[in-house]
Amino acid sequence: MKEKQLSHLNGFVALLLFIAFAGAGIFLFTLGDPLPVLLGVISCVIAFVTLTGLTVVQPNQAAVITFFGKYLGVIRDSGFYMVTPFSTRKKVSLRVRNFNSAKLKVNDVNGNPIEIATVVVFSVIDSAKALFEVDEYETFVEIQSEAALRHVASKYPYDELDGNGFSLRGNTEEIAKELTDELQNRLAIAGVKVIESRLTHLAYSTEIASAMLQRQQAEAIISAREKIVDGAVTMVQMAIERLQTESVVELDDERKAAMINNLLVAVVSDRSAQPIINTSSLY
Repeated sequence: MKEKQLSHLNGFVALLLFIAFAGAGIFLFTLGDPLPVLLGVISCVIAFVTLTGLTVVQPNQAAVITFFGKYLGVIRDSGFYMVTPFSTRKKVSLRVRNFNSAKLKVNDVNGNPIEIATVVVFSVIDSAKALFEVDEYETFVEIQSEAALRHVASKYPYDELDGNGFSLRGNTEEIAKELTDELQNRLAIAGVKVIESRLTHLAYSTEIASAMLQRQQAEAIISAREKIVDGAVTMVQMAIERLQTESVVELDDERKAAMINNLLVAVVSDRSAQPIINTSSLY
């Protein structure tokens, strides 16, 4: 089923025909003779048939025309028209619309329960598919949007502290694009174009929120400690190499170990180191 344009007549012309036939019928009724009365009946019937074909199409709206179960076509141009008499006209909005999903509880790729929601911006581009390929396309959009959101959310972790790979919290643009592409594939059968989709809510489920917060804090502390230790080791190496290169002092293995210990404690410690001034010799 594909959308096709339907030929139509200007509605005001048809309205003039209705007035002409209706007026002629009334005039023939007044003559009283059998033949004029019969012609008057025929004229009134034609006027009534003409009236049944009149329809109004609003801006950004499509009128889908069916005639006793047969699809005839669609009118997309706004205005006043006459179509096939006794036909059925179903109006489909072509305006851009939003759908806000409910907060869904989904397990991410690590099995952690999370709460997630999305907003989908869409419009109908094929009114025939929207009406005849699916039953209630708006409900179809809602159900498929939630199904696509569950599928995408279950493919990625909520967060990835080491920065390797995608995560729902750290790669919102990529996740939104993938969700939009999947929605477009699912909704193409309904003649719907997905303009954009965005995550509107993302959080751990309430039963594990406090535990996951502690886990995030612990992972953040460990990650920060690793960087501090790496930087401290680099600084100690540079200090010892510079002292030896410039021959400031001769250091044996024992003095190197003591200096390394003191520098690492001073750099890595959470609190400021308290200096001790040595006024005697090194030994």
